[in-house]
Formats: sequence, structure tokens, C-alpha cells
Amino acid sequence: MYEVEVKVPADHGDVRDALESVGAEAERTVEQVDTYYDAPHRDFAETDEALRVRRVTDADGERARITYKGPKIDAESKAREEIETGVADGADASAIFEGVGFTPAATVEKTRTYYAYDDYTVVLDDVTGLGQFVEVERESEDVDTAREGAFDVLRRLGLDPTEQIRTSYLGLLLD
Repeated sequence: MYEVEVKVPADHGDVRDALESVGAEAERTVEQVDTYYDAPHRDFAETDEALRVRRVTDADGERARITYKGPKIDAESKAREEIETGVADGADASAIFEGVGFTPAATVEKTRTYYAYDDYTVVLDDVTGLGQFVEVERESEDVDTAREGAFDVLRRLGLDPTEQIRTSYLGLLLD
């Protein structure tokens, strides 16, 4: 399964109005702190991979997940293999990574508001140090169809898919 994602910079006020007008369903807002790691045995920047511990805080409390992201497989979106699992404690997960030689590369902090629309997740991200973005994403085995559908969702929200940014928030912060 691949995560097919398209991200554009956008003013959230305008996008919220557009989401309301098309009948998108607001789901939740969360705070996320993502710590990305460098591997001792290969350069993730060279291989276009990522390993992170994500700490999420919302109305239900705090929880954590470990995520591996493989290299992008599509030149027209951010489609890539993604493997994710929950962990009981984000600090302990980080301590394990560091204990076996992984080193923290950077931390990305953001507030995310999730909407459901037309079999896609639309996410309004406010990223510390970077600004506001909109992501349209979906898991699929059919990358081309999912990508074109994400482009269509962006257009219906008044956004231009050609303004897509394929660089991760981590990459943008490190630039």
C-alpha cells in the first residue's frame, strides 16, 4: 500500500470556507511533534527515506507512533511506501533508536486539522517555522488514480496542483 499525498501552500481561512462549501467533514485537530532520525548505516537524505517518532496530542491525550517512509515512487506527487505502528511511549522509542546508534536529525512541530472529503483526507497544516499548507492524501495501490483524484480535490477547493511542493516539511526546514 502506498500513501499518495499532494501538498500545496495555502491560506487556511480560504480553504476552510471551500471545505465547508463542498460538504467536507471536519474530524479532529491535533498537535504533532515529529523527531526524525539519521541512520548509522546509510544516509536517508541520499536514499530519500525517513524514520521518525511522532508524538500526537489531542483531546484524547498523548500517543506516539514510529514511521518508516520509503523513497518516493512517483515524480508527480509524494507517493511512497509508508509503514507505521503505535508505541506506548514516544520518549522510550526515541531512547531505543538513540541507544542503537540512530541520531536525531531535526524536529518538526505542527498543528493539523483533518477533514474527510470524497474518499480523501484533507489536512490543514500550520508548521512552526514554515507556515500554512494543505495536504490531500489517500492510501492506495493505484498511485496514478489516487494522485489524479487528489489533484481534482485541490481544484475543487480552489487550489492549484501545479503549486505542489514535493519536499517534506523536514526537507523544507533543513534547507
